Amino acid sequence: MKRYGVIMAGGGGTRFWPLSRKERPKQLLNLSGKDFMINETLDRLSSTVERENMFIVTNVSQAELMKEETEGRLNKDHILAEPAARNTSACIGYAAMEILRKYGDGIMCILPSDHFVKDEEEFSRVLEAAMLAAEQTDALVTIGIEPTFPATGYGYIKSKQGSQTPIGDKNNKNYSIVEEFVEKPDEETAKNYLSKGGYLWNSGMFIWKASTILSYMEWLLPDVFQCLSEIGDAIGTVKEQVTIEKIYPVIPKISIDYGIMEKADNVLVIPGSFGWNDIGSLDMLSLMREADESGNTRYGETLCEDSRNCIIYGTDKLIAAIGLEDMIVVQTGDAVLICPRERAQEVKNIVDQLAEQGREQYL
Repeated sequence: MKRYGVIMAGGGGTRFWPLSRKERPKQLLNLSGKDFMINETLDRLSSTVERENMFIVTNVSQAELMKEETEGRLNKDHILAEPAARNTSACIGYAAMEILRKYGDGIMCILPSDHFVKDEEEFSRVLEAAMLAAEQTDALVTIGIEPTFPATGYGYIKSKQGSQTPIGDKNNKNYSIVEEFVEKPDEETAKNYLSKGGYLWNSGMFIWKASTILSYMEWLLPDVFQCLSEIGDAIGTVKEQVTIEKIYPVIPKISIDYGIMEKADNVLVIPGSFGWNDIGSLDMLSLMREADESGNTRYGETLCEDSRNCIIYGTDKLIAAIGLEDMIVVQTGDAVLICPRERAQEVKNIVDQLAEQGREQYL
């Protein structure tokens, strides 16, 4: 069956401010020192999906820059521009409708644009098994990450005990029936999940047939499906763009997890262990590069004296740190952020305040 790759790249990366901005969000930053995160994602996917079958869904304000920065990695008309942010159900449904109407049914591999994967060969093996499972079972398949510590920043997937089934592929992978999706737990609950077993981190990676996910949307999200159907009817006609601009902004805002995955009756999970991390906030920068002998992760021109376990990121100025511990310091051309590592999630609050105050030049 034909395989398609869909990269979700419409987010603003607000927890990565001041590095991530509306016009150049996190997925268009080079954080590893190798390439932009979006390009690393496309290259990682290319071992299992042909580049001519890859798509990116992004915000209309980022679309032109996305075309420039991904030049040569996929067809430019496969960059789908959302005129408004309507959450992941709309994003995925739009891509599914585009694929089904223009190119025919097939297996969709839906990946976020901003994840870090250390073992790319193992990632490819797990993704290959997930695609085969989706083709064999007609189920909604997701990849669950085998937890390595009691994380409180991730949602969890509980698999049904005794439901493990071999896929029969060369990689000897198994899938299990999903019993439930669990929201981000507190630390005590997360420790309990790890001790009990049977819980995986929710990676936000999905694999299914385009026709299958649209069928589930028709059943579970009829209002969303109605809007997508109107767009689908216009795809390939002279009315396509004007219809997208008219209908897309009124699609109900619902995440694919809440709207579909938590309610669907045929969801499978395949465990993965390939050095995965969701680079969701600035404290995760320590995963992208090697730390120095004092545990400091340093970008740009820096000097550290008696400082430990800090993340220091400079773009065009020398940053000197004395006596800092467990801190984040980020400098850009027009802003400086300083905060404890443990409060990295609160960076979004600064972005919210700037928006409320109308200080758009910093967003």
